[in-house]
Amino acid sequence: MSNLLYLIAVILIIFWAIGFFAYSVGAIIHILLIIAIIAILLRIIQGNKIV
Repeated sequence: MSNLLYLIAVILIIFWAIGFFAYSVGAIIHILLIIAIIAILLRIIQGNKIV
């Protein structure tokens, strides 16, 4: 599950970078960035737990 969360965060950061540098969509891009940062922080905080 954490790998999926990390993958989603990376994809959101890539979309944000594309939107920021190539096309301005408005606040949606910044919301995606915030979601990606939160996902990365959750992954760092949780660490690698054995389930």
